[in-house]
Amino acid sequence: MPLPERDGIPPSRVYLPEGPWEALLDFLAERFPRFPREFMRSRLEAGDIVDANGVAQRPDTPYRAGGWLWYYREVPDETPVPFELTVLHQDERLVVVDKPHFMATTPSGRYLRHTALVRLRKQLGITTLSPIHRLDRETAGVLVFCVDPVYRGHYQALFQAREVGKEYEAVAVAPADMNFPLLYRSRMEEIPGRFLMHEVAGEPNSETRIELLGQLDADGVSQFRLLPVTGRKHQLRVHMNALGMPILNDSFYPPAPYEDATHTRAEDDFTQPLQLLARAIEFRDPVDGTLRRFESRRELLCVEKAGSIA
Repeated sequence: MPLPERDGIPPSRVYLPEGPWEALLDFLAERFPRFPREFMRSRLEAGDIVDANGVAQRPDTPYRAGGWLWYYREVPDETPVPFELTVLHQDERLVVVDKPHFMATTPSGRYLRHTALVRLRKQLGITTLSPIHRLDRETAGVLVFCVDPVYRGHYQALFQAREVGKEYEAVAVAPADMNFPLLYRSRMEEIPGRFLMHEVAGEPNSETRIELLGQLDADGVSQFRLLPVTGRKHQLRVHMNALGMPILNDSFYPPAPYEDATHTRAEDDFTQPLQLLARAIEFRDPVDGTLRRFESRRELLCVEKAGSIA
């Protein structure tokens, strides 16, 4: 790799395919249409983009297919996440954090510096850190990272084999005629061309146990424990919505038909976080056999408010 990690951000790379471009600038302007052509020109003129030998490229550098370019991603309009990333545990193999709401696990799209991975690498100075699993950006709670790449496969195998106990808490309005606990199963698939999931007919591929912990107010707002048996994307949010009790402040899965192509997510409102928390995670360590359990120290906003009123 011709570029080192910088401020917790590893370098990115882009392949140069066969094409009609005469100069590198022409290719980059077409490959990254989100950025103005002049922005790409300024990065080339500053020497921010290099080839596999670490040689800085210029706007008029002739285009040569078959190689790679290396660079540091930039997200000029990234919104800072004004919450702390708390370390719950650290040893020679694992780092466990208490992720806040609104923070993505890894860099993607318009999220880069204010992601758990980048913040943690910079905070701890450990360039080999990598997440063993993921949490939705909107979900807070326990998130586990591997320190040593030698052991990463061992821990990831636990998740693939469903040998990890995961416990979540959520706040939603409980239907008056619904009995708990209940086990909900459905078949979930991604909506083509969308980031969202939906339920379809067919053999179930997702399963969640839902327990009622208690009612928080007279309007039926209640606290739930969610125990996912499977780990589909957005599984808990989809299942709660399908049962007629969408998780409070969920802008992806509200009661309205979210398959509608006109449905768009509103800008983040840091005062209204999704009321979903990864409360705890538990597993038998594949390296030394010890039972590991990590618990979040956070409380959901609605639960805190209910407690202050009581």
